[in-house]
Amino acid sequence: MYDQLYAAWKREIDDPTLGGLEPDFYVKVAEYIAHIREDKGALDKKSVKVALLEHEAHNVQRLLEELLTMRYRKILKTITRLHKAPIELLTVEEAKMAQNAVAFENNYEQFAKNLLGGEQTQIKVTITEPASVPITQLLQPQTPKQESKPQTHVTHKRLTLRFVKSIPAIMGADMKSYGPFVAEDVASLPELNARILVKQGLAVLVEVA
Repeated sequence: MYDQLYAAWKREIDDPTLGGLEPDFYVKVAEYIAHIREDKGALDKKSVKVALLEHEAHNVQRLLEELLTMRYRKILKTITRLHKAPIELLTVEEAKMAQNAVAFENNYEQFAKNLLGGEQTQIKVTITEPASVPITQLLQPQTPKQESKPQTHVTHKRLTLRFVKSIPAIMGADMKSYGPFVAEDVASLPELNARILVKQGLAVLVEVA
């Protein structure tokens, strides 16, 4: 699986266009990562084998983060250019997430067209799932999502963070873009995103008096 991951990463690095992945590519990657962790847990922590597995896990983490970042940007760019998701190039997970981006773009274009024509458009908002989370969370186990009642406004509690590592721009729970950030940057983000970043060791909470 490492060779497949490396090949996908190299393809996205070398070619400015979006590459295709098998629909279950991320499922296989998640199983691969879990297998590495299981192997490490079953061995003596001081053994050479564990050191090799830790090195492999580090490389996998780096390749996967960069692959996800590149594909995220290319998918958004492709949707903007084609006004549709390139389903044939996406994994199952990417295809599902891209649907929301396509729907927003189409709805906003219709809203703008109506408004320019002097027509009022009734906007109905239904929140069916949390907003996008950082790319390193994409392969975490998912819990069933529940549909919320229609809302016209959602208030998001915010936390102040100091970043200890550089990260690319992310989509916040309030549907706003944040970042990119570099080490020592201080920023206020929605609580959901802030706690995930802290848990991942990418930032620390800042106490605000």
